[in-house]
Parts: sequence; structure tokens; C-alpha cells
Amino acid sequence: MTTRIHNEGIYRFLIAQLDKVARHNRQGSYRTKERYYKAMKRFCRFLAEEYHLQKLANVAPKHLNAYAAQLQAEGKSASTIKTDLAAIRFFHDKMDAKHPLPDNDHLAVKLERRRFGGVDRTWSRREFGLFLCKCWEAGREDYAAVATLTYYAGLRVHECFRLDTATAEKALRAGAITVKGKGGKIRTVPIHESIRIELKKMLAITPRGHKLFVPHDTPTHIAINRFQQFICAVRGEIQDPGSARPMTHHGLRHTYAARTYQELINSGVSPADAHYQVSRLLGHERPDVTHIYLASLDTGEGGSNG
Repeated sequence: MTTRIHNEGIYRFLIAQLDKVARHNRQGSYRTKERYYKAMKRFCRFLAEEYHLQKLANVAPKHLNAYAAQLQAEGKSASTIKTDLAAIRFFHDKMDAKHPLPDNDHLAVKLERRRFGGVDRTWSRREFGLFLCKCWEAGREDYAAVATLTYYAGLRVHECFRLDTATAEKALRAGAITVKGKGGKIRTVPIHESIRIELKKMLAITPRGHKLFVPHDTPTHIAINRFQQFICAVRGEIQDPGSARPMTHHGLRHTYAARTYQELINSGVSPADAHYQVSRLLGHERPDVTHIYLASLDTGEGGSNG
């Protein structure tokens, strides 16, 4: 279900501290307590992997900010992120904590308000082309490659930043890339020629056995955050005139979904089958989630888009 924890000892030590507090908690319904506990376990994993933090009482605002940024990067909904942060604050308040934690209005990252079912987040071909030009002008071939992987294969940002040289080499041989997504679900997506070109470029500059987009000694969430900051920095220069669409990396995944769905329809595939195929390529099983990605289209599939 989940990827291997590298800092298993630290993680177990944090969980022991969490369990000590959870055992004495009498607040909330059974479902709320279970939901909060699971959210806190995920946060403990993050603390162990990214910060090697050994005491939950030492959690500081920087840890909460970084975790919120990572959840956003993974495409978590605003409601999910807020619930997870509420769980962290709930347990934090029950400990002899050293640092107060900021509320949602005072986080270093702005929580996105995600309106399910009605927001067109796609990038135009022009916007995508201009973004690649900005990457190359800045000498960021890695950022161009990440954008290309999502535009042409629908990869989530954390799936991109998890790729290493072995995975890239295998993708070039197979003509398809295999990634592990949410919940440990593995899927294989055919790769476009543009992806082949970018992977070859990255393999030429990445030491064997290393991740393609994470520099040595840089935490993954920091590398992801820097990439997202780059998008924010160039957004005003590349966005179509008069466009009010939100431009985020996750929007490239929406673009892939909408384009793939339309290509399937144009090739004679029924709307229901096209919807199912797009769901599988995205790594989703719930139809309502896939509807969100197809918000720019009238899919004829009912829900909020039909």
C-alpha cells in the first residue's frame, strides 16, 4: 500500500509518542479520532523522512508549512489538507509543545480553495510552449522535463520528482513509464516522443542511480516547492491574455486528461469507455474525481460537467 520508510526507527519512535497521547484522548467521535490518528501517522512519516525529527513536541511552524506545501503538491483537496492540519494541531495541543503552530490564515503557503466540478484548470498549447521557453531561458531543463511528463503522461508532481535513472531507462526501452501513485497504486502510461527527448536529456546529466529532478542533499519537498515557485514567477508572462484560469502544475494533469479524452472520442471510443480509460491513465477509480479533470469539456457523462 505504501512505499518503504527509510527512517523506520525514527518513524516508530514518533508513532510511540503519538500512541501515548492517543490512548488518553476522549474527545471526538470514533470516526473523527480514527481520521485524526491516520492523518497524524502520515505527518509522522513526513517528519521522519524529511526532517529526521525525533520528538513530536518539537514540531515547529516550518514543519507544518512544509507539510501543507507537500499536500498541495500531491493534489490533495483543500478540505483534505485542512482536516489533516486540524489533526496535527489537535494532537499538538495535547503535548508539552515548544512552538505554537500557525492557523490556516497564517501559513507560509496559501491553501487553495478547490471548487469541485466546475473549474477549468487546463493550460493552452501556447501557455505550455511559452513555459518550456522560460525553463530553457533559465537553464532549467529539469523543469521543462517535469512539465512535459505531466502534459503528455499526466504524472502528478510527486510522481515526477520520484523518478530515478533506472525508471527513465526502463521507460525509454518499453515506450511507457510505470509509476507508483496514491495509495501505492501502480500504473503504466505510454510516453510521447517529447517525453523520450526530455528523459534522454536528463539521463545525460544525472548520475546513475540518482533521482532525475532532486539535487543531492535537497529534500524532495523543497525541490517540488522550488519548481512550483518557478511556475508562479513566470505565470504572468505566459498566461493567455484575458485568461482567468488558475495556472498550476496540477493544471497540466487536467490538460492531459482533457486532451486524452477528446482524442479517444475523436477515434470513435464511446464517452463511457473514454471516461474509464482516462480514469485508469490518471490512476483514479472514482468517476466523480475524473469529472473534475474534465471540467473544461462537456463529456456527456453526467455529474457537474454534463
